[in-house]
Amino acid sequence: MARWARRRKSSQALALRCRIILACGEGLDNKTVAERVGCSANTVTKWRARFLDARLDGLTEDPRPGRPATVTAEQVEDVVVATLEATPANATHWSRSKMAERTGLSASTIGRIWKTFGLKPHRSDGFKLSNDPLFVDKVYDIVGLYLDPPESAVVLSVDEKSQVQALSRSQPAFPMMPGMPEKRTHDYFRHGVTSLFAAMNVQDGTVIASTHRRHRAVEFKQFLQKIDQNVPNDLDVHVICDNYSTHKHPTVTTWLHAEPSPVLCRSYAGAIAGWDGVLRSA
Repeated sequence: MARWARRRKSSQALALRCRIILACGEGLDNKTVAERVGCSANTVTKWRARFLDARLDGLTEDPRPGRPATVTAEQVEDVVVATLEATPANATHWSRSKMAERTGLSASTIGRIWKTFGLKPHRSDGFKLSNDPLFVDKVYDIVGLYLDPPESAVVLSVDEKSQVQALSRSQPAFPMMPGMPEKRTHDYFRHGVTSLFAAMNVQDGTVIASTHRRHRAVEFKQFLQKIDQNVPNDLDVHVICDNYSTHKHPTVTTWLHAEPSPVLCRSYAGAIAGWDGVLRSA
């Protein structure tokens, strides 16, 4: 009982009852115990009598009144197991109505059970595992470039955003003023779309960027040439990008291998990196 009174995980109500009984065990009267533990004398009288009648079991709560539960643990287990291990006929996943029809429970009850167990049959996510036997080694190479870049080198993370709408407002915007946000007209003119190419330096966060009307291998090669021009000649350049086919096009690989300095171009399958191209090696 003394352990229950001191234990952090004990409920406040149970700890209070234990302190009452421990004080009563010292031979104190109800009024003195009430003053010591900070409750009323009637509370002391109640729990002293409960303890004398049922000992430790008397300190627990009585069953709450109300309608008994109508959904049994077996029914809940059946819903959870069916959700995880089966699918309805002519459907890809369970809905609340289909599960209710199967189990005889209401749709709202099915929803509460799913919410309690964190089940969302209507949602799905995707994944892809590389079948490249050297995938792990290649991941180590790419992650190593991010975490421990080589000396006298620049590591750039490259990607592109295609189909960017080029819009202009029909009238000039009103500038922001104290207490008033910038205001723009609701109508605008469309000027087609553009593609944004960007290379972020993983060490200092600086970005080399350019826009092109399209995002073919020709434009990607032009962007790589811009990177080559913007990085000092005494630094190696490591470019990390995804496995997009444009990045591995013969136009790009031919240009890489045609550089007068040693060039390394490796094909990386998987979501982490497409290839690590060393554009320039001192």
